[in-house]
This record gives sequence, C-alpha cells and structure tokens, in this order.
Amino acid sequence: QVQLVESGGGLVQAGGSLRLSCATSGRTFSSNAMGWFRQAPGKERDFVAGINWSGGFAQYKESVKGRFTISRDNSKNTVYLQMNSLKTEDTAVYYCAASLYSDSHFTIQTAYTYWGQGTQVTVSS
Repeated sequence: QVQLVESGGGLVQAGGSLRLSCATSGRTFSSNAMGWFRQAPGKERDFVAGINWSGGFAQYKESVKGRFTISRDNSKNTVYLQMNSLKTEDTAVYYCAASLYSDSHFTIQTAYTYWGQGTQVTVSS
C-alpha cells in the first residue's frame, strides 16, 4: 500500500520558518514528480510547489516564489518544503502528493495519484 505522511507543521509567527517533510513508502519513489498543495479555511485546495523526478526542476505558486523551496532526497524517499518569511495568508493544511507523471503537469491536481492526509500550518500575526 502506498503511503505519504506529512510532518513538520505547527504554529509559527509571521516572518518565521517551517520545514515540512513528506515520507513515502510502499512503492518506488524516484520516478515520480511530487507536489505540495494547501487548503486554507473556506478555500479550495491549491497548488504550492512541484518537483520533477530527479529534483532538477521545480515550479511554484507565484505568491510563494522566493520564500518556499521544494526539494527531494530520493535515497530517503522523502520530499521537503522549506517555508521562510511566512505570512498569515500561508495558514492552511498542507498536503503532499505523488504524481502519475515524472517531469510534467506539476500544477494539475488530477495528475497526482496519491495524497497524504495533510499537516496544519498556522501563521500568527
């Protein structure tokens, strides 16, 4: 059974940092693009960041560019989201997902086959 488990969420003050981790198991990991999505209260789930199979290419939501960095360590079957300069509007449940594709369709939610259960990130003013 494929599992994705997010960790690293919590409460942080505006301007602070958090690092989210997504540990995967149950299948090979290195051939799949990975993504982070988030869902804020009263909002639909939105794309945050995506990374290709090798970690050599990444794509970001415009509002997080320069603040967030997605990375992966295929030897550990883990993907990360480093979040710096956090803002109150970053408050959301953050989800990790594994894509059907290896190097494309990063922003398309239906391209992602497996999803974690999410981790809460709360940014206070």
